[in-house]
Parts: sequence; C-alpha cells; structure tokens
Amino acid sequence: MDIGQSIRKARKAKGLTLEALANQVDTDTGNLSRLERGLQGASQELLKKIMAALDMTIGHSQPLDDGHSNVQMALQPNRAPKEYPLISWVNAGSWAESPENFQPGDADEWISSTENAGDHGFWLDVKGDSMTCFGNPSFPEGSRILIRPESDLVSGKYYVVRLLDSGEQTFKQYVEDAGHKYLRPLNPNYRTIEINGNCHFIGRVVDAKMTGL
Repeated sequence: MDIGQSIRKARKAKGLTLEALANQVDTDTGNLSRLERGLQGASQELLKKIMAALDMTIGHSQPLDDGHSNVQMALQPNRAPKEYPLISWVNAGSWAESPENFQPGDADEWISSTENAGDHGFWLDVKGDSMTCFGNPSFPEGSRILIRPESDLVSGKYYVVRLLDSGEQTFKQYVEDAGHKYLRPLNPNYRTIEINGNCHFIGRVVDAKMTGL
C-alpha cells in the first residue's frame, strides 16, 4: 500500500473528513486529496503532522524526503478504550493539579475514550456557545471535551485555561501570531483575549463527544 492509500485508510479509520484533517495539519483539502490519490508528494513537515494527527508510524531505510517510494507507513495498533471521569468546572483546576486528593466517587460519571489523556485526564461538559461555529470543529453547549493536563502549548489547539485576574476557567483555542498570544473563541460574537502570562493552562482538549443525539 502506498503512502496516499495508507493516509486515506487511517483518516477513514478515525472518522475524519478531508476538511477536518486539513484543519489539523495546516494545509488545504486539495493538497490532501492529491496526496491520497498519489498525484503529488508531501514535505517532511507535512507528513509528520499527518502521521501525528492519524496516529501513524513511519519506517524508512533512507532519509525522509517528499513522500516517494522509499517511505513506508504502517498503522499503529488500535488503542484500547480507557475511562476518564466527568467532573464539574469548579473542580477542573484542582483535579488537574492534585488528582490524588480526589476519589472515584467525586466524579459524576466515567466516560471511555481511545485518546490518550494521561493518568489524570478528565471530561468536562461545555458551557455556553462561545466555542460554537458553522465550521469544523464546533463545540456546542452540552458537548463533552476530554482534557489532558500538563500538555505542551501548540498554536491552533484547544485548551481549558484559568484566567488569573478573575479566577474564571474558560475553554478556548490557543493562537500565537506575530509574537503575541491569544485565547480565541470559535463564535465570532465573542472577543479574542490577548494573554501575557496572566493565565494558567489546565490542559489540552484531546477528544470531544456530542450528547443528546
């Protein structure tokens, strides 16, 4: 199986559209479509992003180039689902920082995911409509997000953050642009917040589930 076919198979296995994967790896759907059909190669940087997004590994006997025949991809074994607690926003920061202080009964319920949220991951119910939009992804009120504490900051990813000035905990997209850092809502009716060390990142969103369907 060539690279394009491997990528397409892995994308389908994760239930991602071309548009959703393109958003994750900072390219456009046309590039991905041509790559999957074998009509063009891909840069080393783009291949690494795609592999990370699709949980793929790469094996090669020569230096990785632009995705020609000396590169062979293989899917990793499927991860077994793991259950993480659904907790309240009030407890989110404390749970992430001192999980040993909490007991299993402190969680409202336990929800499984195949995504790796670490030893202290937890679910939250989304509140409000600031992360709702007409595009993909969108996180409407009532949907659930899985948080991995102590995650690296990556521009364009989604985080639960505590604002130190107000003590408020919020869910936003983290964006770096021209040396400035922002917390951006997906709903254009809400304002983008510029940050300068006046916040604490509780954790990164690694999975989401819709409810009430």
